[in-house]
Amino acid sequence: MQAALRDRRAQLALLLLPGVGYLVVFFGGPLASALIGSLQLNGGTFTLQWYERIFTRATMLRGLKTSIYYGVAPVIVSLAVSIPLALLIRQNFRGRKLFNGLYKLPMAVPGIIVALMVIIMAERGGFIDRVIAPFGLSLPKLVRDEWGIGVILATVWKQIPFMTLIITSAFAGIPEDIRHAARSLGASRLNTFVFVEVPLAMPGITAAILLTFIGSMGSYAVPDIVGSPSPRPLSVLMVSEFNDGKFAQVYAMGMVLSLFAIAVLLAYYALTAKIGVNRAKGDE
Repeated sequence: MQAALRDRRAQLALLLLPGVGYLVVFFGGPLASALIGSLQLNGGTFTLQWYERIFTRATMLRGLKTSIYYGVAPVIVSLAVSIPLALLIRQNFRGRKLFNGLYKLPMAVPGIIVALMVIIMAERGGFIDRVIAPFGLSLPKLVRDEWGIGVILATVWKQIPFMTLIITSAFAGIPEDIRHAARSLGASRLNTFVFVEVPLAMPGITAAILLTFIGSMGSYAVPDIVGSPSPRPLSVLMVSEFNDGKFAQVYAMGMVLSLFAIAVLLAYYALTAKIGVNRAKGDE
């Protein structure tokens, strides 16, 4: 019995080895190297001064806050659009297949091109401004503004298709019998959606939030092109420090962004685990 158990454990280890090995080599290795580099001076002496600079220097502290802002704000806007869009895609209507293909087009456009599109369309004196000018209207400052509206617009345009795909799959995985049961018990369409469908789709929704948050928080091209000259997000400051040859500082800034991403990932796992426990209790 014990020999069979050992054999099963050995087989399980062999099955997991390719995936775990890939993560260790291509994720854990660079992360460990960056961590070691962020804790050293040029002579190899241990130091925390690179992290101290991030949390004490006004420029870097504002950059960290801006990175978090550029991560959170687009996700909120994208989520507000993606959920209704996912519900629309579930419906049968004329031109559904064409629409289902067109809304995914932003996924194929590089971020730098999206930033240039925002400049052409939303800059003062740009395309939209010239179109509405004969009506006595003009656009507010949307590009390189202090609230990062241009960054949010560009990021949302890129995020919505990706987020919608994940959320659509999450809703599609809910059995129709559950919806019909809720309606037959007297729940309205709105109550069925809010209290039945959304909780069941929550793992997919939180996964979409997680992935888009991490991507937008670490984005470089869009904030660099259409973002405000000050404050600059940490990702843009990292490139500036890299060009100055301050590699240890770059490692520390990357580790801080990674820690925020890992914290969000752990929160996602905690939330989905709680949802699973609550669902199991409900089934009992």
